[in-house]
Amino acid sequence: MSMPYVVPKGSLVLVTGATGFTGAVLTRKLAEQGARVRAIARNKAKCDQFSGLNIEWFIGQVHDEQVIKEASAGVEYIFHVAAAYREPQIKQIDYYNVHVKSTKLLAECAKENKNLKCFIHVSTIGVHGHIETPPADEDYRFAPGDDYQITKAEAELWFRDFAKSNNIPFTVIRPAAIYGPGDQRLLKLFKMATKPFFPLLGYGKCLYHMIHVDDLTNAMILAATSVKGLGEVFIVGDAEPIATAEIGRIAADEYGRKLRVLRIPVTPFFILADLCELVCKPFGIEPPIYRRRVAFFTKDRSFNTSKLRNVLGFEYGRSTEQGIRDTARWYKENGWVRL
Repeated sequence: MSMPYVVPKGSLVLVTGATGFTGAVLTRKLAEQGARVRAIARNKAKCDQFSGLNIEWFIGQVHDEQVIKEASAGVEYIFHVAAAYREPQIKQIDYYNVHVKSTKLLAECAKENKNLKCFIHVSTIGVHGHIETPPADEDYRFAPGDDYQITKAEAELWFRDFAKSNNIPFTVIRPAAIYGPGDQRLLKLFKMATKPFFPLLGYGKCLYHMIHVDDLTNAMILAATSVKGLGEVFIVGDAEPIATAEIGRIAADEYGRKLRVLRIPVTPFFILADLCELVCKPFGIEPPIYRRRVAFFTKDRSFNTSKLRNVLGFEYGRSTEQGIRDTARWYKENGWVRL
């Protein structure tokens, strides 16, 4: 059993991206711990899931200067979780506004805030791009590969320089692949595990580094409340990566199925993906297949996450296998995966 990760009761905290997958888990957790939570959300309707909790909502864009000023005034902790996820209608300027502009606005406010104890800036392991020599650690070179990763990298690099120059107490968190009950991005893998065959493109191990959303949010809280993390960057992922086929095997076993992996040459799919993107993107249509998803099956995303444990003393609440099984069970019980 992992240690409890809590902010001091009554702390005034701000969460951006509070209705997203990770932000919602963090927001609920902080409120249930007795923190006084301020939260920024674009859609007021998505706030209904938090009824009964001590949360003050600020409705608007996370890159709106007035919203940021009002929401961040006098807070003790900032958890900057907001992110623009890859969707066909998202433009480069949207990524820039949500990742870079919002970070600059928050940091400018944080500079003047004498109450601030820690600014948690949530980046991504995607800033490292493809890992040629896995496992990579926090000092591995940056090589972002798309607008999402490029703007995330720009925001993190700018923020670290600005925070150090202006004596802002901060910690940077780079999450690995986030999953858990309610996640939709990795849902496709769990659905694939129920099929007669589990198709894998290429012939590599396709190592994947995961982090359960509950462990991720615990790590954020620990980083915010520990002086050991100040000024540091942490890759937050499980102790070891896992092969994609093994994710499928565990999920299939939880569903009472036997996984049959079908290996398929990858080159034709890269060509097909490029054609689909070329045709679909001008019309704002999500391509049925695209290069980034094909590339997922050809790369090993393996990281050295020991700094999280050695410096912060973080303890996981579950193993990767247990997390996959729990998530698979949740999908089934909630009708997201049908057998």
